[in-house]
Amino acid sequence: MPTARFTVDQLPSAVRAAVEEHTGPLLHAEEAAEGFNSEIAVRLTSASGTWHVKGLRTDHPRVWAQAREAAVAPFLTGLAPALRWHVVSHGWDLLGFEALTGHHHADYAPGSPDLPKVVALLNRLGGTPRPDIPLRQAEQRLKEYAGDPADLAFFSGDHLLHTDLNNTNVLVAEEARLVDWAWATRGAAWLDAGYWVIWLIASGHSPASAEGWAARTLAWAAAPGPGITAFAAASHRLWTEISTSDPDPWTTRLEAAARVWDEYRTRA
Repeated sequence: MPTARFTVDQLPSAVRAAVEEHTGPLLHAEEAAEGFNSEIAVRLTSASGTWHVKGLRTDHPRVWAQAREAAVAPFLTGLAPALRWHVVSHGWDLLGFEALTGHHHADYAPGSPDLPKVVALLNRLGGTPRPDIPLRQAEQRLKEYAGDPADLAFFSGDHLLHTDLNNTNVLVAEEARLVDWAWATRGAAWLDAGYWVIWLIASGHSPASAEGWAARTLAWAAAPGPGITAFAAASHRLWTEISTSDPDPWTTRLEAAARVWDEYRTRA
């Protein structure tokens, strides 16, 4: 369920003052359409620049996501917009990111010119050293959804993963960039391509087509067939749980895509 939104005008004056220590006097605020998990999502402009700002109140149950994004941001050069500042003040936690211009949300539909750019992005991510910061492990996150505890070994690894390949998290221009790193994880390098498969199917690809695009990533070559099948089954269980607890067109579409992939892998 989307998080309730606040506007910049609703922030305490002390919080605005703390932000303006980094930006200078604000001239314009444009509320963002995306960022449903943020209580503040806005594009701020001052005489010195423009920033995309996302934030939560410090007593919000998911405020940990702000700290996670701040911790991983320094390691994402070339992968994500740069984090310019982090403000925690008077009950609010705000992240100010470089505001990208000329980018659009990735189009995952069959034939989209964005698809090769997403492949290139995943290849850059696959070659990025895992930052030496605490991250959850993929096998921990998937533990409740594995059909066999032995399957968890397929998901284990020491690579930096994004794990949320929602097309709105991929911004495309000449190159693609990934935003929303709250679910950054450590695991097997091929898993992000696996997460992408589900979004590709949800965007109109057949399972074979979706796996064909995943196979263009360098990491997929090391993905064991039984591991892919186990991940498809675990993802189906995960999205079934999500769509059951929070049924809406978005979650049911992803559950259907995960089910189609799981059935395809089971028949293969």
